[in-house]
Amino acid sequence: MNMSDATAGALSDLDALETAGLTAFQKAVSPVDVELARVEFLGQKQGKVRSAQERLKGLPNESKRLYGQRFNTVKGVLEAAYETARARVERPKTVSGGLDVTLPGDRPRLGHRHPLTQTAEELIDLFGRFGFTVARGPEVEDVFHNFEALNIPPAHPARDPLDNFYLPGGILLRSQTSTVQVRVMEHQPPPVRVIAIGRVYRPDAVDATHSFMFHQIEGLMVDRQVTMADLKSVLRLFAQSYLGDDVKVRFRPSFFPFTEPSVEVDMQWHGGGWVEMGGAGMVDPNVLKAVGYDPEEVSGFAFGLGVERLCMRRHGIDDIRLFYQNDVRFLGQF
Repeated sequence: MNMSDATAGALSDLDALETAGLTAFQKAVSPVDVELARVEFLGQKQGKVRSAQERLKGLPNESKRLYGQRFNTVKGVLEAAYETARARVERPKTVSGGLDVTLPGDRPRLGHRHPLTQTAEELIDLFGRFGFTVARGPEVEDVFHNFEALNIPPAHPARDPLDNFYLPGGILLRSQTSTVQVRVMEHQPPPVRVIAIGRVYRPDAVDATHSFMFHQIEGLMVDRQVTMADLKSVLRLFAQSYLGDDVKVRFRPSFFPFTEPSVEVDMQWHGGGWVEMGGAGMVDPNVLKAVGYDPEEVSGFAFGLGVERLCMRRHGIDDIRLFYQNDVRFLGQF
């Protein structure tokens, strides 16, 4: 075979290589197909382009220039065909607004319940085991249910406009969940054993331990021969169930318009100091009369605890504002 025949054969093989490579990349319909074609033609070790480059060494010197020029052209064409094919199969399809339903989706970031919601649900479950059912009421209340039925007369300082969120029309944002207890007793004869849980509002300056909106859980039990001993037993059992067997509870004399006698409830655990958790006492006879109960026939106790305070003490949180700043770094810990 003379020189011209050898050169012509080598160039013909390059033409065939170009045609085969272009066909392979054009027929590729998936990233896997494109990668297989790349390995076959452009692979670094055994690719057909690599083999064609090695053939250059065996050609006569006078044929190498012509063959090399054609080889570089074919190699560039196939590399461009590979990039085009890869972009084509990786481009999102225009179905469903540009979403390629054949690709695996991104795993969604799942949220979870707010720590206060978790605390509230745990308290509801806990008191449910003590026999208390859940009652709910409106957050916008009238003066009767928020004050008068709770033995808070018009001249009482608790009704001061600076201490409440009054609204037009003789209504206000409730300042305590005791209003729910009144509504329950209005429509249910004794025995009564309920808890009321929800938001309450007071115009307090916001700081690490105060907020103008917070959550309360209040319990009420009314029946024949209910005593202060029953109240103390329920609260001690609650404290041990929620905070641990080593918790200690103490009761300090206090005053609330709707209970008599009244006590402040303090709790201590893990060797720390005493922490005020809420107020409690025996339901005042005037409250029982306001809802149509006979205080000579029935008696009852009531208690109110701060949900934020319980959550803070249990988890070692020192600032109530963290609950409402929506910082996922904080909320994600629960």
